[in-house]
Amino acid sequence: MLAEALADGVPLPAFFAGDGFERAIDLYSEASSGTDRRAVVSMWSLYYFSGLTIPYLLARRLARQCLPVAFADMTIALADNGLPRAFGVRNGGKTATEGSDSFDAVSPLLEAHLCEAVAQLKTCGISAKLCWNNAAVYIDYALRLTDHSRPASDVDLPLFVRGCLPDGGVNPFCGCVQYLEEDGERVARRKVCCLRYMLPGIPSCGKLCALPSQRNAQ
Repeated sequence: MLAEALADGVPLPAFFAGDGFERAIDLYSEASSGTDRRAVVSMWSLYYFSGLTIPYLLARRLARQCLPVAFADMTIALADNGLPRAFGVRNGGKTATEGSDSFDAVSPLLEAHLCEAVAQLKTCGISAKLCWNNAAVYIDYALRLTDHSRPASDVDLPLFVRGCLPDGGVNPFCGCVQYLEEDGERVARRKVCCLRYMLPGIPSCGKLCALPSQRNAQ
């Protein structure tokens, strides 16, 4: 949403620097009956990354609209249970003119927002690798959803295979999502478990799970 229309939005830097994030985690911990704070924070981040990355990539790939998603310029609003409900942006952005492969599409989001968001989430006891993997599953979903040139479950996307970013930096998404043949079907598999199995009443993510013991759990 436009930040001006998100009446209860809080600037992201203030949300994380103050007590906003801690209060959000406390609320969600109570609502989910979660007793392991790492699992609560990880699940909270899944909502954060899905609400951020999917709309951004849909706009970029389908409408050629590059939304302004700099961490310092955005606001966040929460639901009653503490989970992210909406993000606010300054304006509608600009027309995307560069290519639309997986690196082109994700690079502005990575540089302007995700690095800082992961740094903030790390301070709450979950690893950077877990954060990047939580973001990766939604990025993979959105990229495949908007790529009509190949089947939805084709080979791994370059973003999750190459060790380096186009600028030569380390690619934090490398290996986060792999597509494997299993029981005659092509399935996606995370590299790092999201810990959802440690929260009561949260369904398993099935074959996507990194832990063999949890893939068939209910």
